[in-house]
Amino acid sequence: MSNCKTPMNEEDFRDYFHLRWKMLRAPWGQKLDSEKDDLEDQSIHKMIVDNGKTIAVGRLHKSNQFVAQIRYMAVEDGHRGKGLGVGIIKALEHDALLQGVREIQLNAREDAVNFYKKLGYVDQGFSHVLFDDIKHFKMNKRLSSEHVRITENRLQNIIELQKIWHQTIPLSKAMNIEVAFADHHNLSLSCDEDFNKNLHNTMFAGSIYTLATLTGWGWLHLQMKAEGVKGDIVLADGSIRYLAPVKGSAIASTKAELASGKLTVLNKRKKAKFTIEVNVYSGDKCCASFKGIYVVLPT
Repeated sequence: MSNCKTPMNEEDFRDYFHLRWKMLRAPWGQKLDSEKDDLEDQSIHKMIVDNGKTIAVGRLHKSNQFVAQIRYMAVEDGHRGKGLGVGIIKALEHDALLQGVREIQLNAREDAVNFYKKLGYVDQGFSHVLFDDIKHFKMNKRLSSEHVRITENRLQNIIELQKIWHQTIPLSKAMNIEVAFADHHNLSLSCDEDFNKNLHNTMFAGSIYTLATLTGWGWLHLQMKAEGVKGDIVLADGSIRYLAPVKGSAIASTKAELASGKLTVLNKRKKAKFTIEVNVYSGDKCCASFKGIYVVLPT
């Protein structure tokens, strides 16, 4: 039985990269490891495994806060025409939407152009020739939020939340912090990659902390809106562990399972206390883990 997943360990990535090399590089005499580039640790990777064998792979990386590129799509010989490529694309598009991506770009090999057209990608014309042999064509697709369920009421709450930040916290506007995705249980924020880079070309530790802090604050704000309760949210305490450099676009996310606390005490004119955990990702790699204690004061 086959399933689409994210590579999780050394063995997964070994099989993932080997299929890439086997299908996309070896036939043209390219050396092992030529299938990799310097964006691997800031990308989203997907693989389909059937009975322990990797039979399809694909990658997505963000070019900027709102645009991403799909690369290295490959399906094992003997498994084509079974919808595996479609499965990889759909999984990458889903994750792209959750990260606030509005457009996906790619360079399709000549024999794959019609495949992408069927999935809604538009041919933008000739791009380049690889290995003096393989013609590539530029293609793109605008993503629609209709693929993720966001109610009109929640959309208005998201717009209001961003206005509060940008009007009252100048740094959030300078960082261009925006809601990438939000539903009743989850919240993800993105920010401008270029503005938040340090001299090492990675994200400022302070920017990571700010993004994580506002993610927890924003999640609580949206929960209060959904519950119809009012109060002032303050950060009482916060700690963060920096696990790896953020080399590309960052996404901070939290969800109901990572939060503890009750809003119902506000109805008794008591303050509510929440502990909220937030993870900051570069691609599918967790680069920082934040834990904040937030207090909601009744108003």
